[in-house]
Amino acid sequence: MDPNSVKSTLSNLAFGNVMAAAARDYQKELLAQEKAQSSTSVNQEVDLDELMDDPELEKLHADRIAALKKEAEKREALKRQGHGEYREISEGDFLGEVTGTEKVICHFYHKEFYRCKIIDKHLKSLALKHLDTKFIKLDAENAPFFVTKLAVQTLPCVIIFRKGIAVDRLVGFQDLGGKDDFGTRTLEVVLIKKGIISEKKSDEDDDDNNYDESRRKTVRSSMNHDSDSD
Repeated sequence: MDPNSVKSTLSNLAFGNVMAAAARDYQKELLAQEKAQSSTSVNQEVDLDELMDDPELEKLHADRIAALKKEAEKREALKRQGHGEYREISEGDFLGEVTGTEKVICHFYHKEFYRCKIIDKHLKSLALKHLDTKFIKLDAENAPFFVTKLAVQTLPCVIIFRKGIAVDRLVGFQDLGGKDDFGTRTLEVVLIKKGIISEKKSDEDDDDNNYDESRRKTVRSSMNHDSDSD
């Protein structure tokens, strides 16, 4: 027998054995991975089933749903009472409006006063954001009885009511820096400090609350309502 032929045959056999062994190892690894994945999947399914059946989780879910429902009902009730918007009322409606809810902000204004229009702009914006408080306005010229009873002497005058009782007020712009170009946030902070509205998280900016310089110059030159009276 040719020695070279024998060596070649033995070499082929050895290589074949190595390949067969590698193939077996690879097959074992695949089977092990499939088994591990199957076991993990079963465990996950069991864990999820256990979570779904967990009475504490079910209670948390039920409590959350109940809280959301209660909040929605509260919001609807407040809207029915006139919250969520800035409205003008008449003198005849005044008592019912300020006594019909816990927190009320009422702006006594004059339709010709520019600073009253500035207050209007900011209160309209805040009314949409602070649903817990009612925002209303009353023409001072058409409400002589309550102007006298509440001693409203300077306009704009924003009076704060709690449970129908006047507890605080903003007169003119003396709490707002004394200038016309304050932002809605400035008024909001003052009202928060007075306890009639609560701090809210918001990404809205107050760019639209700034007045251009030409309008401010016009206001300063044409009228000064620091001491506007009714």
